[in-house]
Amino acid sequence: MEGMLTKVSEIRLGSLVSEDVMGNTQFPLIDKGTKITREHLQVLNAFQIAKVKILYATSHNEDEVREEYVQQLEQTFNKPLAPFKRRYKEAVDLYKLEFQSWEAGSKIDIPKLREVMLPLLEDVLRNRVRIFTLNEYSNAKDYLYNHAISTSLIAAVIAQKMNYVKGDVIQLAMAALVADCGMSKISSKIRDKAGSLTKEEFAEIKMHPKESLLMVKDLVLIKNNMKTAIFQHHERLDGSGYPCRSNGNTINIEAHVMAVADIFHAMTCERVYKRADSPFKVIEMIQQEEFGKFHIKPVQALLNCVADFGLGTNVELSNKSIGQIVFVNTNNPTRPVIKIAGFEETIDLSKNKSIYIEKIITKE
Repeated sequence: MEGMLTKVSEIRLGSLVSEDVMGNTQFPLIDKGTKITREHLQVLNAFQIAKVKILYATSHNEDEVREEYVQQLEQTFNKPLAPFKRRYKEAVDLYKLEFQSWEAGSKIDIPKLREVMLPLLEDVLRNRVRIFTLNEYSNAKDYLYNHAISTSLIAAVIAQKMNYVKGDVIQLAMAALVADCGMSKISSKIRDKAGSLTKEEFAEIKMHPKESLLMVKDLVLIKNNMKTAIFQHHERLDGSGYPCRSNGNTINIEAHVMAVADIFHAMTCERVYKRADSPFKVIEMIQQEEFGKFHIKPVQALLNCVADFGLGTNVELSNKSIGQIVFVNTNNPTRPVIKIAGFEETIDLSKNKSIYIEKIITKE
């Protein structure tokens, strides 16, 4: 069946491309047989393509477009992987460039972000121990960009532990990735300030969830509940959060997943005004000091990730001793029994509260 030459402005979502679309490029901008999404229309307009051959035009609603998008994401999970640290740095570098473009007024390009994030997500979902080493890749200067990538990965792991289906794990990860996009609308002098913020400066920072919502509200590839979570991820159960001081069940569960991922990474990282804390110490702090602020399920899911550590996992303790985990108490997983390397000695961290795991020692 011959395709019909159709104006780009008249192409409907779900329309089938009947001929490769070229744009002074070596490879097609859009391959023959592709179903058109909003992102394809943006590409066509960017390359000033006036008309495209369309085989037929069918009406696909947003749910159908999202479903097709999720299927494309899952297919990407089968691609060979490069070393994690290199891919992480590439993701941070791309996010930094995208963030700078948002400062200049550009729109969020989810397909571009997902392309670099999916291999990282695949790796972390298979090897959850990585979320306890992400703070080692961060630095104070580029904290904001590292934070976005790491929060996305941590949120994905928490969602997986809460038994979200894969498509929603990916959705949550991508939403967490752009949750702080509104910070691009906040003055860099305030964002990057080394000292304490004034009351007025903090009030401006607290506006960024509203800016984030404005930036994501028209993104068809992010579900509405995820957009709500982006807006609410700084809210707290006890009403102490912002921007609306929402409380209780007015805050959706996905917002709490993002919140736990957000604060876990923030507290484990070196910032211009604070030193880094041990991920294991931070989990205990979230459990104790932040009790009543977060939904218990994502907090418990994060804790359960510690219980996943295999026996023989190498660790460095806060007293600088090196050892291996030889026993994990599922009721107190952040404080396992450690056999000290080179000695017969073991330390039960549940009984010795002055010592804690400083970090996991990995090959990469």
